[in-house]
Amino acid sequence: MTDKEIIFRPIGYVHVDVEKVPRHWTLSDVVGELIIEPKYQEGLKDIKEGDRIIVLFHFHKSPPFDLKYLKQKPSHLNRVMGVFSICSPIRPNPIGLSVLEVLEVNGNKLKVRGIDMYNGTPIIDIKPFVVPGASENSPRK
Repeated sequence: MTDKEIIFRPIGYVHVDVEKVPRHWTLSDVVGELIIEPKYQEGLKDIKEGDRIIVLFHFHKSPPFDLKYLKQKPSHLNRVMGVFSICSPIRPNPIGLSVLEVLEVNGNKLKVRGIDMYNGTPIIDIKPFVVPGASENSPRK
């Protein structure tokens, strides 16, 4: 199998007014905005206040990956672990995932809570957070 180049283009960027962000969305109450490129605004249709969304983003401030990072010691743990068993931003493909609460939708801007991303972080995609077994009329919790 040969390596094929995969190209992603940001659909928007994070705007947040804090210097230090929590290390994981489950620990965050930080409020900020996802500013989506106007050409993708129609794709926000049906996202509403109270929804939870999955945001895929690029760890744009991470150093280039090297095989020495296959094992890492997370700062909050006292043991070395494999990169695929932790949420480190230093990864072969520096893609992050957060589940955020939508507080407000205003045109191409989503005000959200739970941000664990830096100001200017490129957003790759947004997906609904679907709870298993939820009804068709209310798939998001």
